[in-house]
Amino acid sequence: MLSARTLLVRGMLVGAAAGVAAFLFAYLFGESPINDAIAFEEAHAAPLPPGEHEHELVSRTVQSTVGLATASIVYGIALGGVFGIAVALTVGRFGKVSARATAGLVALAGFVGVALVPFLKYPANPPATGNPDTLQQRTGLYFLMAVIGVAVVIGTAVVGRSLRPRLGTWNAATVAIVGAAVVVGAAVALLPAVNEVPDGFSPVLLWQFRLASLGTQAVTWATLGLLFGYLTERSLRTSTAVTAQPVAA
Repeated sequence: MLSARTLLVRGMLVGAAAGVAAFLFAYLFGESPINDAIAFEEAHAAPLPPGEHEHELVSRTVQSTVGLATASIVYGIALGGVFGIAVALTVGRFGKVSARATAGLVALAGFVGVALVPFLKYPANPPATGNPDTLQQRTGLYFLMAVIGVAVVIGTAVVGRSLRPRLGTWNAATVAIVGAAVVVGAAVALLPAVNEVPDGFSPVLLWQFRLASLGTQAVTWATLGLLFGYLTERSLRTSTAVTAQPVAA
């Protein structure tokens, strides 16, 4: 029997590991595009008046190491806790699907809803590519797209499950996924576009950063699904073996 409290704690611990993995990926593949974008921003910034100097509250070195690691781990722990609760609510609701497979499916659904769907409309942008005056608007639109993504993922699971007795597993999944694609496509088409990339900014650099950002999310969710599923399956095997042992007279 899977305890919700056990899965919550396990999710937070696995989330910390996922945060470490995400930090390593982001540091290796994301920091170089960020440094290049900052260099572009500094090269095209208006000169400061004589005698004035720009002071950094936190150095770039600290931001890219300790700051990035701290943010990644804290985010991973919080996300892992939510992930553990989601697995606790999902396991056993889709037929004879193992806990390990359930964790993998929840991780895949989370990546699609939280990361991939928003990326389709509002991909991440590096420094020097956004107007500070529209930050609040852009943040709101991104979270709106994330809410739509999560709702679509949950709706797909509910619709697929409800149609399975009548259409069968394959047909029900196909109908649900096609419906989800239509909803996401409508959201992408109807929501306002945001394009604030300045002239002269390298499109290669832009997509290097965007792919690194999406890859960081993929590493986070993959670590959650794989490691959480492995630990849960091993825990269930251990508890089953202990229960199956005969009691000495």
